[in-house]
Amino acid sequence: MLHVPAAGGLSDLGVRDLPGLLNPGDVMVFNDTRVIPARLTGKRGDATNRGKPDGGAKVEVTLHQPVDAYTWRVFAKPAKKLNPRDYIVFAPGFAADCIEAGDMGERWLRFNVAGRELIAMLEKHGIMPLPPYIKRSDAGDDTDRSDYQTMFAEKDGAVAAPTAALHFTDDLLAAVRERGVTDHRVTLHVGAGTFLPVRVENTDDHVMHTERAILSAEIAEKLNAARAAGGRIIACGTTSLRTLESAVDENGRFHAYDGNTDLFITPGYRFKGIDALMTNFHLPCSTLFMLVSALAGLDRMQAAYAHAIDNGYRFYSYGDACFIERAEANA
Repeated sequence: MLHVPAAGGLSDLGVRDLPGLLNPGDVMVFNDTRVIPARLTGKRGDATNRGKPDGGAKVEVTLHQPVDAYTWRVFAKPAKKLNPRDYIVFAPGFAADCIEAGDMGERWLRFNVAGRELIAMLEKHGIMPLPPYIKRSDAGDDTDRSDYQTMFAEKDGAVAAPTAALHFTDDLLAAVRERGVTDHRVTLHVGAGTFLPVRVENTDDHVMHTERAILSAEIAEKLNAARAAGGRIIACGTTSLRTLESAVDENGRFHAYDGNTDLFITPGYRFKGIDALMTNFHLPCSTLFMLVSALAGLDRMQAAYAHAIDNGYRFYSYGDACFIERAEANA
């Protein structure tokens, strides 16, 4: 784990050293979302006459955001094979109508099942939606159903794991608590759109996909009390950070929050809710690298990433962590 302090040099540590970076009275916040097997493969048919799809084109879809009980926004591949008025059959008794097309391969699918029945169908017929740089066969790998979940995963809805928390074990959490640090949960159902690269010159033109975020009134008050007593608020993962920053006011006070967030944090952003972040190393030209650069400063994060590369740190979902303290200029 790379320590990026608010000031001073970088330090090469292990995740087991995390408690030593924390102070009694600090609070760590974890995302309790659970990844669902959101990647499906089906065959296209004609929704007008419900023609049999036996000879239809094969299409892969990845669910990324619910619209209502029956409808999800998905990314289709190849997108040109799935258009409005098509329907797609995934398995006997499990199908969906394509009702709308968007940009960048996005489609709206209305399934023939909803709620727990839809989740059950995904569990039976879907595979885990791993990032494309993790190679798997079309059938997926059953070990990913446990490996790609954090120890905090409870609430179904994410299509990507909040991977910073993959570093945590019962022993590490116990050591954090023994340090006098409390821990709380928020929920952000991570959507695949979070990881889309930024392809515009001006970041104001980048469209962030919305994600459902929840901070309870009870936890908001506990965070306010900890901060009033001098404790730091430390987000485990960028999803926890974005939830907290969506739920805090200009005076740094947290409030209950339950809604969609499309918060896009870039250098120049003034953090109001968090003091430090534990996260993994992110893709270049991504919104997540912009976020950590806003927290620590662009030059500092570029130097940190160069140091990580030179010293053999592993990047991305199953990679190493870094602990980033908010830059003094952002305090």
